[in-house]
Amino acid sequence: MSYPPQDSGHGDSGDESPGAPPREGYEAFAAGFSERGGPPRRPRTGVIVAASLAAVAAVVGAVVIAIVVNVRAAPGGRSADGSRLAGSSPAVASPRTVPTAPASSLAGAEQVTAAFLRAWSSGDIGTAAGLTDDPSAARAALTAYGHDLNLRKLAGAVTGSVAGAPGADPVTGAAGAAPAETVTVRLTAQVARSSGTAAATGTWRYHSTLVAYQRAGAPGWVIQWRPDVVAPNLTAGQHLAAVVVPPPGASVTDSAGTPLSAYGDPGLATIASLLSQRAPAGLGRPGLSVQIEDAAGHAVPRSQAVVTPPKAGRLATTISPRAERAARAAVSQAQGSAIVAIEPSTGHILAIANNSGFNDFALTASVAPGSTMKIITATALINSGLTSASSPVSCPAAYTVQGITYANDQGESQPPGTPFSYDFAQSCNNAFTQWWGHLSGQLAATASTYYGLNQPWNIGIPGASATYFHAPAAASGSELAQEAIGEGLLTASPLAMASVAATVESGQFRQPVLIPGIPAVSATPLPPGTDSQLRTMMRDVVTEGTAAGIGLGPGVYAKTGTADVQDQEQPNSWMVAFAPGHNVAVAALVINAGYGAQVAGPEVKAFLGKY
Repeated sequence: MSYPPQDSGHGDSGDESPGAPPREGYEAFAAGFSERGGPPRRPRTGVIVAASLAAVAAVVGAVVIAIVVNVRAAPGGRSADGSRLAGSSPAVASPRTVPTAPASSLAGAEQVTAAFLRAWSSGDIGTAAGLTDDPSAARAALTAYGHDLNLRKLAGAVTGSVAGAPGADPVTGAAGAAPAETVTVRLTAQVARSSGTAAATGTWRYHSTLVAYQRAGAPGWVIQWRPDVVAPNLTAGQHLAAVVVPPPGASVTDSAGTPLSAYGDPGLATIASLLSQRAPAGLGRPGLSVQIEDAAGHAVPRSQAVVTPPKAGRLATTISPRAERAARAAVSQAQGSAIVAIEPSTGHILAIANNSGFNDFALTASVAPGSTMKIITATALINSGLTSASSPVSCPAAYTVQGITYANDQGESQPPGTPFSYDFAQSCNNAFTQWWGHLSGQLAATASTYYGLNQPWNIGIPGASATYFHAPAAASGSELAQEAIGEGLLTASPLAMASVAATVESGQFRQPVLIPGIPAVSATPLPPGTDSQLRTMMRDVVTEGTAAGIGLGPGVYAKTGTADVQDQEQPNSWMVAFAPGHNVAVAALVINAGYGAQVAGPEVKAFLGKY
């Protein structure tokens, strides 16, 4: 449904005081007569409901007579609760006329029009109809007007008149005692969405015209009845209707009220579109319009006029302006980048940033997590008592499982007696693969039990629950050895791995969410001893491990990851980190980029530096 442009002044629900200056508006139903009854302005493009004036001449002797009467208890017309009011004159045999012909014919036309408006506004439908040359048709139309618009109150004012050429009586054909006059009027109708007393109302202001003439041989004036007397362009067989206009899609914003679309991120733009289309009910405010309908109740195309404009709701997400700006700056360093930042204390998603064309890899990437998986593997090993951060664990240069030999990067190795925390810091693969025989069912269970992974999350996007991490529960043999170092059939997104870092930071999984208060997955808190050891190991990565050369600084805990991909020129670069002093955890993925410390690491540094 389209809404033609309106002048200012429409859309409020207040009353108009008698004689108050009208607020110009509503050109969809009136072609925009001037306040003094001048010729109509050219209708705006697309608006077909317009008043027409024939042979418009100069305005003479303009008289403004305003009538504002509450129709709650007035006889005739319509009561405030929508029921019909009984007319004081149930049957009118002949038109009533203004008894005395004034010296000016224009004054006579304006006087009969003012009397008509006075009677109509007061609810005296019979009297108003009797001032026309077709009382029966007028009575039916005026009654329908009140019923169809759930009319609460009506005010009318004569704004001017235009002299016409002498002519015949429109009814009898006899020569008229005076020329027919075109009178312009301003109407203010308080309409409602329904007949109920509590229904929301709005004020419809518009202009209309009518023709008044003096019958041949008669002293008074009458109004020539036509359907468009009550509203321009209304024809026989048509009626008016007050219709509710649903609010437009909600404006989806960050936590400070800035539209997500303003950030220029394809992932956020997609999220904003989905949330806008499927926003929860009750957001925004519906509007109210008046339209012309045919006898079957179908709207006449482009006849709608806004009475009260609908108001879009605002759906605020958890996105932090500061975090989003920092993330956008960080991913700009390399193509194929994606970053997610989470607030560990709440699970609120603070930033989603992508530099991958129209891809939203921050949420949709489904790739091996590389050595960032070693956080979950270490959790399983420590929880089961197989090792601890300080336990000696060797890391041989090569290790074979069921005929598959695993090698460390660049042939490195660690001798017996090496603390497990140092193996972790150096990301030495075979310090983890060698435990494959003890990990049957443990990796998937640990991921689910303590990190809330391997199950669908609803982060707040309606209809878009997704599993952002997948570890096969039935993995065995060499597949378990691969999964222990983040390869094999494992898949993860930056959102999932940022959540892993956030869980270690707080010791408790809190499902990431974009919309606060939605139902979320829960998990068992990490055992305090396990969490303490994981934090020590992740700090060692920064001080003496693979991230030592990045310059992350004090108070940052991290784990790098490098995931080889078959037929891909370079591995995928990963890093996860958290900074307890800033209540933030982050994951960065750069597709086809190299070692985790080479590309993803500097992006994490850039994010934390700006955040």
